[in-house]
Amino acid sequence: MAGGPSTPALAAAVANAGGIAFVAGGYLKAEQLRAAVQDTRALTDGIVGVNLFLVAAGETDQGALERYADELAPIAARYGARLGAPDYDDDALEAKLELVHELRPPIVSFTFGCPAPAVVRSLQADGIAVWVTVTEPDEAVLAAGVGADALICQGSEAGGHRGTFLDVDGRGELGLLSLLRLTRALTDLPLVASGGIADAPGVAAALAAGAAAVQIGTAFMLCPEAGTSAPHREALKRPGITALTRAFSGRRARGIVNDFMREHDAHAPSAYPQVHHLTAPLRAAARAAGDSEAINLWAGQAYGLAQERPAAELLATWGEEARAILTGQRPA
Repeated sequence: MAGGPSTPALAAAVANAGGIAFVAGGYLKAEQLRAAVQDTRALTDGIVGVNLFLVAAGETDQGALERYADELAPIAARYGARLGAPDYDDDALEAKLELVHELRPPIVSFTFGCPAPAVVRSLQADGIAVWVTVTEPDEAVLAAGVGADALICQGSEAGGHRGTFLDVDGRGELGLLSLLRLTRALTDLPLVASGGIADAPGVAAALAAGAAAVQIGTAFMLCPEAGTSAPHREALKRPGITALTRAFSGRRARGIVNDFMREHDAHAPSAYPQVHHLTAPLRAAARAAGDSEAINLWAGQAYGLAQERPAAELLATWGEEARAILTGQRPA
């Protein structure tokens, strides 16, 4: 949950409750990531991993990107902001890899791509387990082939960015249960289920389908420890629908449908992180104004199940009730 909702307090609360927590490394500079890891470690002795983005430089339609910027300029002006420079960067990957080699978290997970075999081997040589996010069976085969220790199976129900290796329509759009079963048929690696899990029955279903663990994001976003913005919190409390869009970042991501998505999704090019940088000032200004209609409201399909409760309480409830369901002690 990079970009705000993930905080040291939230990660520490999950780790202290017995879960495996992750510090979101996306969008942070290396020194900011160092501070986030250190702040989290100061609050817990539990298991805390780090998640990193693997941003590949792909072909970008510059004309489409320029037209999109022209389309958004009046909206930015309406909020008293100017659009950002639509530049490419790799999210400071090399600096962050150096940092995790230094800090040695027990786990480093990757999203948006498959790390090179040399990267995997070097992390493992320092005692760091490597987890890779996959959205298709062929991605799972690639990740297993480079020596990944576990696979995070991200179903299409998941909120936020799709973890696909390539941002191509129609790719990475399998539902979680199908993805788990198809992936289990190809590998014996531990599978971590992600996407649309927000309560105990969801946890139990994923475990029954072959997952060794579940990864939950949206269901923690109303917790007091989360850094979720006020307009985003309010949107999570209202009924709505979610959809995939490139409108905010140039890469498909699932969020609650709002005016910005409806008006601009059709024109947004596949250009990440260029569009992310382009819209960042506009979104920040809208967020400061409390306007949920012009910000990315990342949320999974089951966001309506999110509760305003401390993270530790949620984790304990999910664990206890899921165990009861799986052992037949109570109905799902």
